[in-house]
Amino acid sequence: MKTKGLILILLIIAGRFTIAQNPDISGFVRNYTGALYDNGDFSILQNTFNLDVTKSGDKIAFKANPMLYHYNTDSLDLRLRELYLDLYFNNFDLRIGKQQIVWGKADGVFITDVVSPLNLSEFLLPDFDEIRIGVNAVKFDYYIGNNTFEVIWLPNFTPTEKPGISSIWYTQPEFLITPAFDWSRAEVKPSLENSEIFVKYSALTSKIDFELMGGYTWDDYPAMHIDKQVDMSSGSPVLTGLNITPEHHRLYLGGGSFSTEIKGIVLRGEAAYYSGKYFQTEDPFAIGALVQKDYLHYLIGLDYSIGNIKFSTQFIQEAILDYDENMQNEEIENTMTFLARYDLLRETLHLELFSYIGLTNGDALIRPKITYDFDDSFSILLGSNIFIGDNEGRFGQYKDNSMGYVKLKYSF
Repeated sequence: MKTKGLILILLIIAGRFTIAQNPDISGFVRNYTGALYDNGDFSILQNTFNLDVTKSGDKIAFKANPMLYHYNTDSLDLRLRELYLDLYFNNFDLRIGKQQIVWGKADGVFITDVVSPLNLSEFLLPDFDEIRIGVNAVKFDYYIGNNTFEVIWLPNFTPTEKPGISSIWYTQPEFLITPAFDWSRAEVKPSLENSEIFVKYSALTSKIDFELMGGYTWDDYPAMHIDKQVDMSSGSPVLTGLNITPEHHRLYLGGGSFSTEIKGIVLRGEAAYYSGKYFQTEDPFAIGALVQKDYLHYLIGLDYSIGNIKFSTQFIQEAILDYDENMQNEEIENTMTFLARYDLLRETLHLELFSYIGLTNGDALIRPKITYDFDDSFSILLGSNIFIGDNEGRFGQYKDNSMGYVKLKYSF
């Protein structure tokens, strides 16, 4: 009932605003149906309504972007992706409100693109503009020629969303005994002390464009603090209880990105250095203590064309510095991505193959798709998500979730 009431209020406000201000309205309606190859079960039954309302003037602009998801269980999920006000001045801008912020040069990977948290309830499968979660923020951009200084202040922390316990994307470590969870420290209460701040300097020149960034933020993924009850009466330790307290911790990070063109080939790079990130270690009972380590995440990529086919490839590495052999994470994890896209029939038929290749664990996610635009407003997409691996690695753990899907989309 609360969701239906919010929808009704939103529609009334949108209608009154439309009549009074005559804004620009666009959006889409989409049906998304997917089935698992393993057993034919429907992995996704989703209908989506997206509404984009904008109004621009010389000194001010406004945007509202609600999205309504309807699922097979007849549940409704109303999300206000963006709702902000833009103020324009002579050499700086202000954006105030809920907004999505996109940084960096990477495709399909989040390295310096960390201001907006992620909705991973369907892993990495949704469109990337829907994976990012809007955040309440004040964004200040100051312009000097081709240089931009950007400062973003987030008054409240928004964590990454994880899959629900009933989802096919839900994973949990194995325990010798059933743990008890204490969520009392999982929330970061809104306050000036708990706010986040990010800064970025970007420059666009005739030969290269680059960005330098830094942030004082919270880790989107909570560290699992573990309290073990051990019985030593028999002379050897016996685990009798396991209490887990998830808690988010502060992070300092710095990094940057660049792109340049060399004889028709675009070279891209991006890196971020995290200071003080928490990692789990292993012990004979299942999960042990936490350790703080610095962490480096970077990529190098190439974009090029052969005839009418566009190609892109990226090498990505994640490295934990001062590594402890008891840590659950790999010291070095290498991944590659590959993209090929071919547009034909006067750019109405689009063939695309995008793949993540896990070099460290020998796993992969392969995503072929075909899109046909019947006209400017209606399209049909046929695709597949193929997971390869042996129950290990970022992609191999989902080897039973390979699926085919279709999307029907009407844009207005």
